[in-house]
Amino acid sequence: MRPMRHDLRVGTFAEDVVVRRIEDGRYSAGLDDSWDVVRFPQGGVVAAFGLRAAQAELDDASLALRTCTTVFAGTVAPGELEITVDVLRRGRTAAQVRCEVRNAGADSGATTVAVYGATRKGPTFTDVTPPVVAPPLSCPSYRDPLPPGAESFPPSRFWERVEGRAAIRHPPWEQHEPISSEVATWLRFDDPPVRSDGTIDPLALIALADRMPGAIAERIGHRPPVWFAPSADLTVHLFEPLRSGWVLAHDRARWADEGWASVESMLWDESGVPVGYATQMVLFTYL
Repeated sequence: MRPMRHDLRVGTFAEDVVVRRIEDGRYSAGLDDSWDVVRFPQGGVVAAFGLRAAQAELDDASLALRTCTTVFAGTVAPGELEITVDVLRRGRTAAQVRCEVRNAGADSGATTVAVYGATRKGPTFTDVTPPVVAPPLSCPSYRDPLPPGAESFPPSRFWERVEGRAAIRHPPWEQHEPISSEVATWLRFDDPPVRSDGTIDPLALIALADRMPGAIAERIGHRPPVWFAPSADLTVHLFEPLRSGWVLAHDRARWADEGWASVESMLWDESGVPVGYATQMVLFTYL
């Protein structure tokens, strides 16, 4: 495993996920290893760089991000990033954009197709309900000291930027009889990227969505060998604007076989308002 470098300045999501325009359709950015999960930067953060460039290319505040799908064709490592943006179509109330993030000189990286849309006339309803869980500060934190003799997954620097609190799940050091993949986790950036209108940057929700394999661990139990499940893809649908620092992620793993698994996550704000839905296919790697 590449050693972690703790001498870097750790900024906020808003300070770190920024892009520099080079010319039409071309941007650059810098990514450090403070967003690493296991070996490489978290995929949702990588996708956020591409979406930041896509927003800059559209330059239209009336077009909100509605949905995006990212395919991780190549690993994106910390360092200088090259970002390309292609506006596939731009209509009166919607636009479709493709963007790609890769390391300088790399052949492949993370490719995202996103749909942006303005407010339109239509029905209003919610046909899902959040799980009944304790409030965030009543749930154990990922940052709490481990019980004596307990062993857990090697720490990742991502969790130095984001706090997780377990609302439904068995901890990694606890042996349990697997009967379900259901887990729920409260998540919050240490420095939430609040916009001028009081809402949280929707690109921050993309990053919070990309951490679903805990549902797989809940279903198969915490036992050797140690595995890691990087994303093959990540799709996020954005619902209501996020207005609370805490997000409740309610996850399930729907299927696993042949070294692949499908996982989903419903995302709620602290008051029970649905803010997004995400799904991803992951592949197993053994450490």
